[in-house]
Amino acid sequence: MKNELHVVGIQADLVWENPSENLKYFEDKITDLPTTTDLVVLPEMFTTGFTMHPNNVAESMNGSSITWMKRLAQKFDFAIIGSLVIKEDNKFYNRLVFVHPSGKINTYNKRHSFTLAGEHKVYTSGKEILTIDYKGWKIRPLICYDLRFPVWARNTENYDLLIYMANWPITRIKAWDTLLKARAIENMSYTIGVNRTGSDANNYQYSGGSIIVDFLGEELSSLAENKIGTTSAILKKENQDKVREKLGFLSDKDAFNIDF
Repeated sequence: MKNELHVVGIQADLVWENPSENLKYFEDKITDLPTTTDLVVLPEMFTTGFTMHPNNVAESMNGSSITWMKRLAQKFDFAIIGSLVIKEDNKFYNRLVFVHPSGKINTYNKRHSFTLAGEHKVYTSGKEILTIDYKGWKIRPLICYDLRFPVWARNTENYDLLIYMANWPITRIKAWDTLLKARAIENMSYTIGVNRTGSDANNYQYSGGSIIVDFLGEELSSLAENKIGTTSAILKKENQDKVREKLGFLSDKDAFNIDF
């Protein structure tokens, strides 16, 4: 078990439906990261932007973008996580992919489709929550609109780190910031949210707002509005465990079942 986890979020002005340009940007940023980095978090649909045209960009699990993730995870000896458009069994998914340095892969299909943009019409929703074991840390990764649904993030498994990746527009950026801190506080968990900047082909504007907060909702690191680059922090599991034990809030959580 590793007590300290060095996490990095990379914020980008994503190039619309252009995987090669987006991968080039991320690789340039990754190459300059400290050797102590344990985990790199990329935005939602990091290869394309939030597109509703999956036929233009969909890849398989053996495609070039996941091959790229595996290459970098092995080369730099860290885990890398992001979501992208995947086609599988004639269905399209907004799929989160977590690649370990060993090449092992965990996946999560976005549960809550963003109906306002018609995501439910083109992408198949997932039905399984994912908890990843990485270096002794339990990690719960979720995608964008999932942030608005606290039951899906409820810390019933004593996870240690909550991750959200997004294409969250500037018009609702206050909700992004507020809900990230709320999820951290109610689940007593380190939380990282990685968003994008710039604009897309639908003329939606994004201001970023990537942030890392601790188990009490206190900000550890963030990026200035509309800035591209990285935000990072060293998370200390021992500190989180001590506060959880002292306050005991998670012991009082409700029991429930989720129906599909």
